[in-house]
Amino acid sequence: MDENEKRLQEKFAQLKSYLDKGDKKRFRKTYLDMHFYDQSTFYLTLDKPERLSLYSLLEPDEMGDMFDTIEDDLPEIPEYLKEMDLEFAAEMLNDMYDDNAADVLEHLDKADVDRFLGQMPRSDANNLRGLLHYDTETAGGIMTTDYVQFHEQETAANAIKDLRKFAETAETIYYLYVLDSHDDLVGVMSLRDLILLNPDDKLGEQMNSDVITVNVDAEQAEVAQVFRDYEFLAVPVVDHANQMVGIVTVDDVIEVIDDESLQDYSGLAGVSVDETVQDNPLKAASKRLPWLITLLLLSMITATLINHYESLLAEASILAVFISTITGTAGNAGTQSLAVAVRRLAVEEIDRTEFFKLIGKELLTGFITGVVTGVSVMLLVGVWKHNFILGMVIGLAMCAAITVANLAGSLIPMLMSSFGFDPAVASGPFISTLSDLTSVLIYFSIAGLFMQSFTSM
Repeated sequence: MDENEKRLQEKFAQLKSYLDKGDKKRFRKTYLDMHFYDQSTFYLTLDKPERLSLYSLLEPDEMGDMFDTIEDDLPEIPEYLKEMDLEFAAEMLNDMYDDNAADVLEHLDKADVDRFLGQMPRSDANNLRGLLHYDTETAGGIMTTDYVQFHEQETAANAIKDLRKFAETAETIYYLYVLDSHDDLVGVMSLRDLILLNPDDKLGEQMNSDVITVNVDAEQAEVAQVFRDYEFLAVPVVDHANQMVGIVTVDDVIEVIDDESLQDYSGLAGVSVDETVQDNPLKAASKRLPWLITLLLLSMITATLINHYESLLAEASILAVFISTITGTAGNAGTQSLAVAVRRLAVEEIDRTEFFKLIGKELLTGFITGVVTGVSVMLLVGVWKHNFILGMVIGLAMCAAITVANLAGSLIPMLMSSFGFDPAVASGPFISTLSDLTSVLIYFSIAGLFMQSFTSM
């Protein structure tokens, strides 16, 4: 345990002592001096009686500041909200940033959502309903409507004066968005640029009119790419009429990148890697079994194929020794190619011309890899078994199997992406199992051509 963790543990113990004693003054002083993230970490360590005591010591807006940092998909979130007083919870949600409040409400039953929204001012409730309307994995689903906007005729002096009002509710004030008389987004200005203007300068004359935006329906991965490319702290979101509807902030994009990485890793592993520590073995098994059963059925095809070549194995039993070597190596090559393809698809759009160019590149890469590996295994087997014909068969099969597996590892996710499916669904276990099937077919087909050369072994 490092010094920071030790300090937090001591402070948490102190806070629980104040909480148990009902020492409101000391508890509030210690608790509110902590960073919001540390506050949320402390909150998650409490049991229900302790949480109920905490609600009585804090104001809704103070709870809202802390709840802004809690992961919205925690399974306990509905329980936390239901144990609060309805009016207290609704006010807390209303004091949170709109995007975070919407994320929390997404995980509640519709009846509970209506209960909480029914306690809010109508305009605020309608604003949250609007955010709940968007797909969760689009720009609209991760944006906030708490941003700073001015009209282009506004002077710098008035903007600075009004900025003090915006600062109370805006999620970020580092960027100011400038609208024209039709409320279309026409420019952007940083807080630094605003401060350096002369008081009488109009924003429309000094703004940067080259505005980078994302459409409200853009996939969250596309939004993350904009942040990677331009290193922004926030990006404006516009609808199809170029009307500004919100902004996406960098903290939300960090979560998107984490989510996308988690989804890709889960796809490549063929299992959800987001299993919580609370999952019991039965629940964990239920999440893993579907893929395993599917892959088992696919592997039965491979077993059937091997059974088809039973007579060949009976005549040359030495062939059985190298089945796992060929299938395993081809599977590894296919998984490597899959990982590269999924990563490439995650960071860039691929058009038809690039598609064929990339497939050609992967085919050549697979062939070179296969030739080198095939020659290596041919020499090893030839020396080991004193039969270079057998070594050549293993080497040719290895070369062909790796080439095909490498091609499949890149081709399948690209095809899935072009048809609108998540390319990560073409998981590592799936590619490995598929390469087993093709490798066995290639191996025994080549072996059959050279049967007479090693049947005596």
